[in-house]
Amino acid sequence: MIRILANDGIDATGKKMLTEAGFEVVTDKVPQQNLVTELKNYDAVLVRSASTITREIIESCSSLRLIGRAGIGLDNIDVEYAKHKGIKVVNTPDASSQSVAEIVFAHLFGIARFLHDSNRKMPAEGLEKFETLKKNYSAGLELRGKTLGIIGFGKIGQAVARIAIGLGMNIKVFKLHAAEVQIELDFFKPLANSAVVVRMKTVPFEELLQTSDFITLHVPFPKGAAPIIAKKEIAMMKNGVGLINTSRGGVIAEDDLLEGLNSGKIAFAGLDVFTGEPKPRRELLTNPKISLTPHTGASTREAQERIGVELAEKVINFFK
Repeated sequence: MIRILANDGIDATGKKMLTEAGFEVVTDKVPQQNLVTELKNYDAVLVRSASTITREIIESCSSLRLIGRAGIGLDNIDVEYAKHKGIKVVNTPDASSQSVAEIVFAHLFGIARFLHDSNRKMPAEGLEKFETLKKNYSAGLELRGKTLGIIGFGKIGQAVARIAIGLGMNIKVFKLHAAEVQIELDFFKPLANSAVVVRMKTVPFEELLQTSDFITLHVPFPKGAAPIIAKKEIAMMKNGVGLINTSRGGVIAEDDLLEGLNSGKIAFAGLDVFTGEPKPRRELLTNPKISLTPHTGASTREAQERIGVELAEKVINFFK
């Protein structure tokens, strides 16, 4: 029997599919330091972002035939060495795109209307300082008509663009090696043949930085890579820009982000990911200009079920 370790868990629907296909699925968490020995007893391992499949683990576990990532990024798996050893690596690039795109706009709506700070202050000060808080939060922004810069235009970037178009935002897209991108809008899905294809010219990176009111990043970030947004890039941006990072910690240099926030160059930021996860920097957690979530961009019930199903289908197809 094929034995699978779902070390970071798997949705119940996906687990049911695997067990009904005749696989043994173990969901007991194995600590990272023990994976190098425990995985010798498994044919496949499924992970999210909490577990790392290193070269040492791959080298030591000769029975391993498949590594599955419940999500898009593969930076916690040594993909090249796995391929070198003949181990199949799969991920779920489609399942969580909508959920991540929606959390981008949760942050955008929140910071545009100061909800992130208002929700902190109202419980403590709302009775005594209601009029003061009202004045402080009365200079919000509408998203309609603003320019959203999207860095990276994979599945998530496309999902972000669909929402932005529906809100009436202007979009600027930067995508490596692409002069034009397109997305399909299906706002009227109940109606037959109602999808609309929207084509957009991409823009140079510098133009996106210089002309966007808000910038959101949706790019892979290999271990050891340099930040995509640092002091030089921040200096090119509009005064009062808003930054959103739901991609990976380190894509934005955190020291430079804090400097930009403190100087007022950056009006606000929305962060779902952090360099020091699971221990983000205190300066980020306590900054009143930052909207914060604990890496939950893909963590909706719908996305987790889609991820489990997509991963189970790929595992079944591989072994069957």
